[in-house]
Amino acid sequence: MIGFLKGRIIRRSPQHIILDVGGVGYIVHIPISTFERLKGTDSEVSLHIHTVLKEDSLQLYGFFTEEEREIFTTLLNVNGIGPKTALNIISYLPPEELRKALQEEDIKRLTKIPGLGKKTAQRIILELRDKIPDKMKKEDRVYDDALSALVNLGYQKTQAREALEVVQKKGLVSIEDILREALRILTIDGTK
Repeated sequence: MIGFLKGRIIRRSPQHIILDVGGVGYIVHIPISTFERLKGTDSEVSLHIHTVLKEDSLQLYGFFTEEEREIFTTLLNVNGIGPKTALNIISYLPPEELRKALQEEDIKRLTKIPGLGKKTAQRIILELRDKIPDKMKKEDRVYDDALSALVNLGYQKTQAREALEVVQKKGLVSIEDILREALRILTIDGTK
């Protein structure tokens, strides 16, 4: 399996690029978000690759960030979602917007993506709501520990996440400060 490619762009379009890696031209399918970050032809690029091997073909899907590749791979695990649909989802919803749509169960937002109907959108929400977690700009371990502590104290996961999002904006670093502020928010809001 190919997991990473670094090479020179020979040709590019919003759907795919041809990447020269050591004299071999690879066709790599890409989301719009990756296309927008690419420079012109003859420029060097490094892409995180997901390989799809079928009986009659080998297809490469390239992403500018590891996070996009992980989301793409996770989307492929949903029944009825193929590579083309997963690429469309990533093209139309950046990772943070996708997380928000999943958490808010925003079917309307998901069905605006070409090729995505209401039933598929519902399936994506049901299967991925907890598999594409929030990412904090701070250390993920601190966030995970804080979220776990709040859930263990009896708060619902969605309430705890909302409080931690507010806390994140305040720039707190230590787990104690984060928990203290999150509990203050949860208590003031009366969400427990």
